[in-house]
Amino acid sequence: MVRALLPLGAALLGAAAVLAADIPTCSLTKKCPKEAPCCSLRRRRLLLGGCDPRMSFSLDSCVPAPVCKDKVYKMDSLDRYQDIGEYLGDPSKADWVGQGEPLLYDGHVLLTMPPKSVGTVLATTTYMWYGSVKAKMKTSRGRGVVTAFILFSDVKDEIDYEFVGVDLHTAQTNYYFQGIPNYDNSGNITISSDSYNDFHEYEIQWTPDEIKWLVDGKVGRTKKRSETWNATSNQWAFPQTPSRVQLSIWPGGLESNAQGTIDWAGGKIDWNDDEIKNYGYFFATFGEITVECYKTDKAPGTNKGVSYYYNDIAATNNTVVDSDKPTVLKSFLATGTDMDKGDGTTSGGATASSSVNAIPGGGSTPPNQVPGGSNPNSGSSSSGNGGSGDSGSSAGTAAPCAATGFSQSCGTNGAAGGTKGNNGARGVERTLGASAFAVIVGIAGLLLI
Repeated sequence: MVRALLPLGAALLGAAAVLAADIPTCSLTKKCPKEAPCCSLRRRRLLLGGCDPRMSFSLDSCVPAPVCKDKVYKMDSLDRYQDIGEYLGDPSKADWVGQGEPLLYDGHVLLTMPPKSVGTVLATTTYMWYGSVKAKMKTSRGRGVVTAFILFSDVKDEIDYEFVGVDLHTAQTNYYFQGIPNYDNSGNITISSDSYNDFHEYEIQWTPDEIKWLVDGKVGRTKKRSETWNATSNQWAFPQTPSRVQLSIWPGGLESNAQGTIDWAGGKIDWNDDEIKNYGYFFATFGEITVECYKTDKAPGTNKGVSYYYNDIAATNNTVVDSDKPTVLKSFLATGTDMDKGDGTTSGGATASSSVNAIPGGGSTPPNQVPGGSNPNSGSSSSGNGGSGDSGSSAGTAAPCAATGFSQSCGTNGAAGGTKGNNGARGVERTLGASAFAVIVGIAGLLLI
C-alpha cells in the first residue's frame, strides 16, 4: 500500500484545508505563543488529549495524560462517552471522548459518516504505553470510505489498522515514528471473509521490542524494533510513547484530498452510494474493545502512577515519566501550567436536548434501518445536540479547523459543528448517558484530538 505524502493522522488534514486566520501555526521550530500555549491552539480543551508538547510553548503546557488501565469496553452503551467539548480530563467520568455522530444500535456502536461530512472518531481517555488492544468490528464499505483502528500518541507515534471500502478482504497495517512519513512501513493481511458483513477481531500487540498485528487470533504481521534503526537520526524509528486507542470512519476519497490519498482510498466518494440511499450514512460497526496494559516493574511501559508526561523534547520512551501529576482541569480556561484557573463552570458548550437531533450534514430520514439491526428506538432515549460544542464558536456557526483541531464542520457550510439546525432525523437513535454527547469527527486532525 502506498499513500501519498503523509501518515494517517496527517493525511486526513486534506479534508479540512480551511484554517482560521486567528490560529497561529506551531511546529517543532516555531513554538506556540504563551497566550495559546498548546500546539492544538485556540481550543483549550485540546490541552488534554492531542496536545503535542514538542510544539507547545513549554513541555508542561499540555496536561499530563491518564495512565493505562486494563479494561473491556463493551460498546453496548454511550453512557461513558463524552463530547470533547465537555471533557476536563477525568477518566473516571468518561471512557471515550470524540466528535461527530456515533450511534447505539442493536447492542453495538456505529461510527457514521453522513453526506458531505468528515466522519466520526472516538478516542480513549486513558493512554496505553505498550500492551495489547483488541477490537471486534465490521468495517464500512464504499469507494473512498476508510475505517481505522489505531494507536496514536500525542507526539504522533502511530500503529494502524486501516480498511478501504472497496477491498473488504484486506486489513492494511502500518506504523510511524513521530509522524515521519515512511511508506516502506506498510503491510497487508488477508481477511478470511467479508469485513463489512462479518465481525472479525483485530489485535495489536505492542512491546518495547516488537509489534504484532493479529486477525482472529492469528498473527498476520510482526515488526521488530531492531529492524527500525535510523542511522541518520541515530535512533529507533519505532512507536514508543503512550498512545490512545482511536476508532474512526473518514473520507479518504474526499475530492479536496491529495490525488494519491484518493487513489489509495479507491477513488472519490459517491455521496449517492446505496449506503447513503438506504441508511443515510456510511458506517462502521464496533463491538467489544479490550485493552491489556503492558506488565513491567520499571519503565518503559509502567502504569503505576496517575499520569504520563514528557521531561524532554526528544519525546522518546526514555523521556516519558509515569507520575502522580493530576490530569483534571478546573475549567476550560485552565492550561497545563495553571490547571486550577477558572471557576469550574466554563464548558465546551454542548447542551442537553430532549429529542433526537439530526446527524450533521444529513438529509431526510433514510428508508431503511442498519442491516441486521433491531428496533432503533429500543433502549435509552436521552440525547444531545448534533454539534461539536466548540467553546470558541457560537451555535449555528461553523468553526474552522486547525491542523490539530477537533471540529465537525471544518469550515464547511451546513449543519455541522455547533449548528443545531434540523436536517432530518436518522433511522437509528443516538443513545446518550447523563451528559449531552455531541461526539466525533474533525478530519482536520481527526486523530489528533
